[in-house]
Amino acid sequence: MIKKTFFLLIFALCFCRLALGEASFVVSEIKVEGLQRISAGTVFNYLPIKVGDRIDQKRSAEAIRTLFKTGFFKDVRMEQQGTHLVVHVVERPAIFSIEIKGNKDLSTEDLLKGLKGIGLAEGRVFNQQLFDKVQQELRRQYFSHGKYGLKIETEVTPLPRNRVSILVDISEGRVAKIKQINIVGNETFDDERLLKEFEQSTPNIASFYTKDDQYSKQKLSADLERLRSFYLNRGYINFLVDSTQVSITPDKKEIYITINVTEGDRFMLDKVKLTGDLIVNPDELFPLVRVSPGDIFSRREATETSKALTARLGVEGFVFANVNMVPEINEENKTVDMTFYVDPGKRVYVRRINMLGNTRTRDEVIRREMRQMESAVASTALIELSKLRLNRLGYFEQVNVETPAVPGTNDQIDVQYSVEEKASGNLMGGVGFSQSQGIIFNASVTQNNVLGTGKRVSFALNKSESNQIYNFGYLNPYHTVDGISRGFDIRVRQVNTEDLNVSNFSADRWGFGVNYGIPLGEFDTLRLNFDFLDTTMYTSEFSSDEVHDFVEENGDNYAVVQATVGWAHDTRNRAVFATQGGLKRLSLLVTVPMSDLEYYKLSYRQQNYFYWTESLTFMINADLAHGDGYGDTDALPFFEHYYAGGTKSVRGYEDHTLGPVDSNGDAFGGSTKVIGNAEVIFPVPFIEDTQSIRLSAFFDVGNVFADGEFEMEELRYSVGLSAKWLSPFGALSFSIAQPINNQPEDEIQQFQFSFGGGF
Repeated sequence: MIKKTFFLLIFALCFCRLALGEASFVVSEIKVEGLQRISAGTVFNYLPIKVGDRIDQKRSAEAIRTLFKTGFFKDVRMEQQGTHLVVHVVERPAIFSIEIKGNKDLSTEDLLKGLKGIGLAEGRVFNQQLFDKVQQELRRQYFSHGKYGLKIETEVTPLPRNRVSILVDISEGRVAKIKQINIVGNETFDDERLLKEFEQSTPNIASFYTKDDQYSKQKLSADLERLRSFYLNRGYINFLVDSTQVSITPDKKEIYITINVTEGDRFMLDKVKLTGDLIVNPDELFPLVRVSPGDIFSRREATETSKALTARLGVEGFVFANVNMVPEINEENKTVDMTFYVDPGKRVYVRRINMLGNTRTRDEVIRREMRQMESAVASTALIELSKLRLNRLGYFEQVNVETPAVPGTNDQIDVQYSVEEKASGNLMGGVGFSQSQGIIFNASVTQNNVLGTGKRVSFALNKSESNQIYNFGYLNPYHTVDGISRGFDIRVRQVNTEDLNVSNFSADRWGFGVNYGIPLGEFDTLRLNFDFLDTTMYTSEFSSDEVHDFVEENGDNYAVVQATVGWAHDTRNRAVFATQGGLKRLSLLVTVPMSDLEYYKLSYRQQNYFYWTESLTFMINADLAHGDGYGDTDALPFFEHYYAGGTKSVRGYEDHTLGPVDSNGDAFGGSTKVIGNAEVIFPVPFIEDTQSIRLSAFFDVGNVFADGEFEMEELRYSVGLSAKWLSPFGALSFSIAQPINNQPEDEIQQFQFSFGGGF
C-alpha cells in the first residue's frame, strides 16, 4: 500500500511538471489586436516581452500589469496561438473636448489648468477614475473662494473613433459671507484692535468694492500670519494660535470664524550683540542696528536689521553674506538677548555683464547705464542702481537681473540683464478733446531710440480752436561720454484766446533753442537752456484795458533771448505712473539784458511718492512759481502769467479761471502761483495693468496772485476722485471734484476730462 501511494505521488509531480512545461513557450512572433488610435510600436515599447523570450503565466501577468499601468487601455488579455503571442487590448477613449459653462468667479482657463493638474485635458486618454475626481477638484477650487453653495453636473458623450466630449455644468451659488470673527484668549488687545490687522472682515460699507467679507481659506491663513506678526512685533515672543474653527450655516451663506490664541508674556531686549566676521568697519554697521537694550522685542525690527546689515555687506562685494539673528530667551526674567551673527562669506567679483533681449537697442546704449563694472568687486547696490537706470530709459517694458555663480568658482558671478523691448517710436494722428480748448487735432512722429542709439527725434502738430503748435526736437542724451546731453528744438505757435477763459488776445510766436543736461550725480542734473523767442501781439476791440495798455507801452513785437538754468533731483522708479521715489525741480528763467522785454521766472516743484501698502501709493505735490519784470519792464508780461484751476492744478474749478481778472471780467492770471496736491493712488479693481491705468482720491489746493501778494484766505480747495489712462489712442484724464470753499465769483466745473493731452 505504501509503495502504491509513493508511485502515485511521483506520477502526479511528473504530470504537473509536464503541464508547466507545456504552458511556457518561446515567443516566435507577437501580434497586437484591438488598436484604434495607439500605434503597435507604442505597445511594443511598453511590453516587457520580446521575440525569442520564454513566457509563462508569471511573465504574462507581469506584462498585463505593465500595459495597464500606461493608462491607455481599459482591458488587456494575452493568448497563445502555437508559438505566437497575441495581445488583445481595448483602448480607453481620448478626450476630444472639455466644455465648462456656468463659471463666473473662476475663469475657464484656471479651471482647465486645475483639471489638467489631475490628468484630465484635451488630447489625453479618458480615465473614468480620474473623471470621478473632477467634482472633488472643482469643489476644492471653489471652496477656496468661499463658494460653498456650489452645484456641479457632468456629462460624457461618446464620439466616433473612440473619442468622448466632456461637459461640466457649474452652478456657482453665492459666496459665503463672514458673519462673525471671534478671537478667544486675547487679554492685552481687544478683538476690535486685532481685527484691524485682518484682510477679511464682517460686512461693512466698503465690502461691495473690497470683497473683504467673502471668506477664503488662503486669506484666513494670511490673516493668522498677520496676527502672529502683530504680537511678535510687540514683544509677545511665545504667542501661539492654538486652533481655528470655521463653521458654515446650513444654507451655506454665512461663515463663523473662531480663533483661539495664547498671548504669553511680553519680553524686553536685555542685550544686543553684533558678532561674527565683521569685515566692514563696525562703526559703519552699528548705526544699521535698529534695536537696542530696553526696547520691546520686535521681530520686524530685528529682521530689518538683518536686511540692512546684509545690504551693507553686499555693497562691499560680499554678495552671499548672511546675517543671522540668534535670540536667547530668558523665560524667568522675560528678556531676550539678541545676537546678530555676521557671516560675510567670500568677496565676490563680476566676471561678465551680459545683455539679453535687446533686439533693437544697441549694447553700448545699455552698457553706458551700468554702474557695476566687469572684473570689479560685485556690489548689490550698483547692480540694482544699474537696473533702475535701465528702467528709467523708457525703452523697455520690463528689466530683470540675475546673478548666477560662475561654475567651478566660489567668488565670481555673472550679471545678466534681460530686457523686454517696447515700441520706442510713435506715429500718431488723432482727435482729442479738452473742455478748455475744445476739439484738438494732433499728429506726431516721435522716435525715442533712433536706430537703437538712444537718441530722440520728434515732430509734432497740434491744432485746436485756441492753439496751433508746430514743434521739432532732437536730443542726444550722451553728447559726451560723461553723459552730458545736448538737444535742439524749433517751435512755432499761433494763439487765439477768444474761446478760452482768459483775457482776449492773439499772438504769433516762433523760436528756437539749444539745451544741455549736465549730470551732477546719479540722481541730480543741471540743465542749461538758451532760446530765442519772437512774439507778435494782436489786439481787438474785445481785448481788455490791461492788454491794450501793455501793447501801447511795449509795442506789439518782442524779440527776447532767454537763458534758463535748472536743477533736478529725480529718484522716481518710473517717469510715468511712478510708485516710489520723488522729483525736485528748481528753475530760473531770465531774458538777457537788452531784450525787448526783460523779465524772470523762478519755479520750484516737488513731488514725492510713498509706499503705503502693496496696492496703495500716497503722493504729494507742490508747485510754486513767481515772476516779475526788471530793467525797463515793469512787470511780468501778461502772456507769461501763471494760471490755476482745471485738471492740472485745482480740479473742480474751470480751467484757468482762478485768480485775478481783467477789466472785462476774464481770468488774467498772476505772477505768483501756489499749487498743492495730495493723492491716494490705487489700482482699478480686476485690472492687473497698473502701469497704464490708475485711480486716485485727491485733495487739491491753490491759486494765483498778482504782484506777488500771496493771501492765504484766497486759496481754493477741492476733493474728489480721478482716473488716468494711457490708452492706445492717447492719454485720457477724468475727475469728479467737489470744491470746498468756492466763492460766488468762482466758475465751478465738477466733472472734468481731457483726451489727447499728456499728464
